Amino acid sequence: MPKIIKDGSVVEDSWTVWRDSETLPQQGRVIVPVSLWQSQREALQTLGEVAVFLASDETPKLIADSLDALPLVAIDFPKFADGRGFSYARELREQHRFEGEIRAIGDFMRDQLFYLQRCGVNSFALDNDDLEAALASLRDFDECYQPSVDQPLPLFRRRA
Repeated sequence: MPKIIKDGSVVEDSWTVWRDSETLPQQGRVIVPVSLWQSQREALQTLGEVAVFLASDETPKLIADSLDALPLVAIDFPKFADGRGFSYARELREQHRFEGEIRAIGDFMRDQLFYLQRCGVNSFALDNDDLEAALASLRDFDECYQPSVDQPLPLFRRRA
């Protein structure tokens, strides 16, 4: 079973990413495309636990009415230079008040883990075998000046 980083630990990944937007998977604990979720929601919910992933051109507003039913929302990074996923994670946490798991999938780098975490991502499916080393990236910096999901007060307010 593959492993991921979740909530600051390396754990077994019990979810499967289903990239086919035309056919239904056979069982639950599957992460499906938004388009499949929208067209087959009732059928998918009979499978057990189902989550969705947002492509880089799909806003969280597409699933805003479903967030209570979703244990996990994955954000797919098509290439490491595409930063829309950072904004999507923040939008899910701040505007939609999503408290479930937000997972980064696709093409992102270890160097981005700290910043993804600041935006609200709490699990990472890296294509890297050295997850223990990647785990250290979550603690790259001791202090952050700007406010974010993980620290809503800027540094100058915390020092006052």
